[in-house]
Amino acid sequence: MATPRLQDIPLLPGSPRRLSPRAVARGGQGLKQGQQYLKVLAPRAPGLQGSSNHDTSQLPGEECSQGSSVINNYLDTNEPVSSGARVSRMHFYDNQRKVDYVLAYHYRKRGAHPSQGLPGQSLAIVSNGETGKEPPAGGSQDIELGRLDALEEERREQRDEFEHNLMEAGLELEKDLESKSQGSIFVRIHAPWQVLAREAEFLKIKVPTKKMYEIKSEGCIAKKFNEILQKLSSPLKPRVPEHSNNKMKNLSYPFSREKMYLYNIQDKDTFFDNATRSRIVHEILKRTACSRANNTMGINSLIANNIYEAAYPLHDGEYDSPGDDMNDRKLLYQEWARYGVFYKFQPIDLIRKYFGEKIGLYFAWLGLYTSFLIPSSVIGVIVFLYGCATIEEDIPSKEMCDQQNAFTMCPLCDKSCDYWNLSSACGTARASHLFDNPATVFFSIFMALWATMFLENWKRLQMRLGYFWDLTGIEEEEEHSRPEYETKVREKMLKQSDKSVVQKLGTNMTESEDEDDDEDKLSWRDRFPGYLINFVSILFMIALTFSIVFAVIVYRITVAAALSLNKDTRSNVRVTVTATAVIINLVVILILDEIYGAVAKWLTKIEVPKTEQTFEERLILKAFLLKFVNAYSPIFYVAFFKGRFVGRPGSYVYVFNDYRMEECAPGGCLMELCIQLSIIMLGKQLIQNNIFEIGVPKLKKLFRKLKDETEPGETDSAHSKHSEQWDRDYSLEPYTGLTPEYMEMIIQFGFVTLFVASFPLAPVFALLNNVIEVRLDAKKFVTELRRPDAVRTKDIGIWFDILSGIGKFSVISNAFVIAVTSDFIPRLVYQYAYSHNGTLHGFVNHTLSFFNVSQLKEGTQPENSQFDEEVQFCRFKDYREPPWAPNPYEFSKQYWSVLSARLAFVIIFQNLVMFLSVLVDWMIPDIPTDISDQIKKEKGLLVDFFLKEEHEKLKLMDEPAPSRQGGAHHSRRSRAASSAPSSRSQPGSIASSGSQHTNV
Repeated sequence: MATPRLQDIPLLPGSPRRLSPRAVARGGQGLKQGQQYLKVLAPRAPGLQGSSNHDTSQLPGEECSQGSSVINNYLDTNEPVSSGARVSRMHFYDNQRKVDYVLAYHYRKRGAHPSQGLPGQSLAIVSNGETGKEPPAGGSQDIELGRLDALEEERREQRDEFEHNLMEAGLELEKDLESKSQGSIFVRIHAPWQVLAREAEFLKIKVPTKKMYEIKSEGCIAKKFNEILQKLSSPLKPRVPEHSNNKMKNLSYPFSREKMYLYNIQDKDTFFDNATRSRIVHEILKRTACSRANNTMGINSLIANNIYEAAYPLHDGEYDSPGDDMNDRKLLYQEWARYGVFYKFQPIDLIRKYFGEKIGLYFAWLGLYTSFLIPSSVIGVIVFLYGCATIEEDIPSKEMCDQQNAFTMCPLCDKSCDYWNLSSACGTARASHLFDNPATVFFSIFMALWATMFLENWKRLQMRLGYFWDLTGIEEEEEHSRPEYETKVREKMLKQSDKSVVQKLGTNMTESEDEDDDEDKLSWRDRFPGYLINFVSILFMIALTFSIVFAVIVYRITVAAALSLNKDTRSNVRVTVTATAVIINLVVILILDEIYGAVAKWLTKIEVPKTEQTFEERLILKAFLLKFVNAYSPIFYVAFFKGRFVGRPGSYVYVFNDYRMEECAPGGCLMELCIQLSIIMLGKQLIQNNIFEIGVPKLKKLFRKLKDETEPGETDSAHSKHSEQWDRDYSLEPYTGLTPEYMEMIIQFGFVTLFVASFPLAPVFALLNNVIEVRLDAKKFVTELRRPDAVRTKDIGIWFDILSGIGKFSVISNAFVIAVTSDFIPRLVYQYAYSHNGTLHGFVNHTLSFFNVSQLKEGTQPENSQFDEEVQFCRFKDYREPPWAPNPYEFSKQYWSVLSARLAFVIIFQNLVMFLSVLVDWMIPDIPTDISDQIKKEKGLLVDFFLKEEHEKLKLMDEPAPSRQGGAHHSRRSRAASSAPSSRSQPGSIASSGSQHTNV
C-alpha cells in the first residue's frame, strides 16, 4: 500500500513540534474533503503558554462554542501537568469531555526508536493520524522485525485502523504516548452530543419527556395501610434520592432528534446518564469493523485476538474517597454494599441506574427471594419445634427405646457382626422424629405453594419494575454475531467459494448478515459434529458423576466392614461412615462444580452459537444440568435408593461378592438424608462464599498487583502519584456475567424446595446465607469488579423457566420423600388398618419380620457371639412372611398394602398440590391491576402530550416574523436547531462524517 502524500495541517495549542513517525502511519488515510479541525481546550504544559494561536481560525459557517473539541488527542503523561488543571479524574485532560469508555492494551517496543523526536518535545496532539512533516530517514520502518516484533506491529496497525474507524463514527479519542519500553496504554473515548443523539435514536432508548403525571393512588384503606407501612419501614430504607419521590413519574418516549422539543434538555452533558453513555459507546464498539484483523467485527473480537486487553466503562469515582463529595458509587457503597447495612432494603432504582436493568433485575429477584424465605423459615422452625415438643409422645420411638421389648436384630455384616438389640438405636430413632412427623407433610404442601407464590410475585414485581424503569414495550434488539461464529462462516466460505466471494464477504459483512443464503450462515450439517460432541460429553459427565456416587457407596460399605472388625470402633461405625462419606461428597461436588462450569463453556463454544444471548442460554442449560446432577445425585441416592436393594438375611445382595449393600438406620433413612442435605448445603454455601467469592478474587488482585510491580516499564513514579480512574478500574477484576450468581442461588433454591420434607430448617440456613450474599455480591460489584456494561432487558430470561421447573419437580420429589423415605405412610396404614385400638402401639413389632438363624449361609454366622442364650430367630425390618408360613420370606400382605398406600399418596399429593398451585396462579394476576391501569393511562397522556406539543410547534411556526423577535427568539432558534440537527451540520463536521461511516 503506497504511503499517501503528507499534507501540512495547523498545529493545535500546546503542540510546538511535529508528530512522531509512528503517528504518521496511523490510519493511513488522507484528509476528507471539507474536514475541519476544532480548537483544543486541553491544559497546556508549563512553558507552552505562549504558543501561537494561528489554529483558532474557523472555517466558514463554523460556530464558536466552548463545546468545540479535537477529534483525537495524544498526550504524553511524562510531561508534567498543572495540578490545578486536573479537576476530575474521569475527564479528558481538558477537564470538559467526559470519559465514557476505556480501551486498554499492553504494548512492547522493539530495540531502536529513532522516531521518538527531539529531546524536550513530549506533547503531541493529532487529528485523524496526519502530520505536516516527513518522517526522518532511518525511521522505525527500516528496522528488520523479528517474529514478536512483527506480531506487535501487526496488532498496532489493527489498533490504528480500529481507532480510526471509531473516529469516523464520530467518537473522540485520547491516549498517552508509548514513552516506555513496554507498558499499558489506555484509549479514552468520549461520545459528543451528536453521536449520543444519533445512537439513542437508533437504539430507541426511552428518555423522560417534559410531561410529568401523578401515579394513581390506592383506595382509602390501602392508602392508610401503605402510609402506616411506610412509617414502620422508614428505618429500613436506604438514604438515596430515588426513594424520596415515588408519586410522580415522567412520561417516557424513545429518543428522536426530530422531536427534541418533547424532552426537557437542560444540559446536554448530563441528559444521558453515565450508564446510558457507556452503553451507546459499547454499541458502536461492537459494530465497528477492522479489515486488517480479517474483517473482524467489534471490540469483543479484538479482545479475543489479544489486540486489546480490556474494554470497560469507568466507575463514578472512588467509593472510599474522603470528604463530602458524593457520587453514585460512593452512595451505593455506604447504603448498600456494606455488611453494616444488612437490615436495610436495597436501593434497586439506584442499582439499576448505575449498573443497568439486567443487574438491577438480578438484585431485585435476589431481594424478593430472600424476603420470601422469612415466612418459610418461620414455618420451618415451628415444624422443627413441633418435632422437639412431641418427641416424648412418639410411641414408635418409645417402643424402640424400651429395653423390655428386647428385639434381637439380625447381624449387620457377615462373621464379625453380632446380633444386637433394637434398643441400642434409641438415639437415632428419637432424632428421626424431629424431622419425620406429621407436620412435615403440611410443610411440604406449604413449600410447594410457597414456590408458586414466589414465582407469581416475582412476575408481578418484574412488571412493576418494568413500568417504572420504562421497559414495557421495548423490542428485542438484533444482536451482532459472535466473533467465533463469523470466523466459522469465513472458514466455510473459504472452502466453498473463491477469493472474490471471500472479498465480498469482507467488504459487506453487515449486509451479508441479513441474508438468508446458506452460504453465509452455519447449517445443521456444519453444527452436527459440535452437537454430537456435546451429547457424548454430557452423557460422559453424568456417567462420571454417577460413578463417583457409586465409588462413595463402595467406600461406605468397605469402611463399615473394616470398622466392624475392631471392637473399639464397632459401636460408632454408622456415625463415622456417614460423616466421612458426606464430607467426601461435599469435596467432590465443589471440585466437579468448577470442572463442569469450564466443560459447559467449552461445549457451548463448540456449538458456535450465533449471538451472545443464544450462547448464554445454551451455556446456562448445560451448566445447570451438570451441576444439578452433581449436587443432588448423592442426596437422591440416600433418599430413594439406599436400603432398597439390600435383600434379606440368608439372601443378601453383595458388591464384589464380599461386601453387603448398606442398609438404612433402624429409624429409617430420613435422618441420614437430613444429615447429608444439611452438610452439603451448608458446606457448599460457606466454602463457595468465603473461599471462591471472597478469597479467590483477592488472590487474583494481589497476583496482578505483584505482576505489575515486577514487570519492567510498567510503573512510573510520577504517574503513580496521580492515579487516574481508568488505572484504578483496570486493576479491578473483569466482569464475567451473572451466570455464577444465578446458578448459586438456583442450586440453593433446589435444596430449599426439593427435599424440604426431610430438612425443615433448610429455609432458615438459606435465609442466613442470603442476608450475607446480598451484601457480598453488592460489595463485589461496587468495589472489586470493573463497571459492567449497562444491558437493557425486560426479565431474568431462562432462569425463570428453570425456577418454574424446579418448583414443579419439587412437588414430585417431596411426595416420594414422604411416601418412600419416611415412615409416615406405614404408620398411617398400621394405625387405620392393623392397630387394635387405633394407636401406634405395636407398630415397631409390626414392621419387623422373623428369620430363622439356622438358615444363614455357611460362613456368615457371627463369630464369638456375646448373647448369653442361643438365638433361634432374629428380626429384620421388612414386610415378609415368617419362617413357619407356607411361603416363607415372601412379601406379606402388609407389604402390598403399604406399597399401594404409598403410590396412592404420591398421586393424591401431587394432584392436590398442583391444583392448589394452579389456583394460586389464577388468583394472583401476573400484572398488578394498578400497573395495568397506569400503562393504559400513560398511553393516553402520551398521545395528548404529543398533540399539544405539535400544536404549539405549528402555532409558533405560523406566527408573523415581527412577533418572533425579542424574548421568543432564543426559544424558537433552540427548538428549530434541536428539531433538525442534521440540516445544520456543516460539510466535514463530526456529525456528518460520523453518520456516513456508521453501520447500523
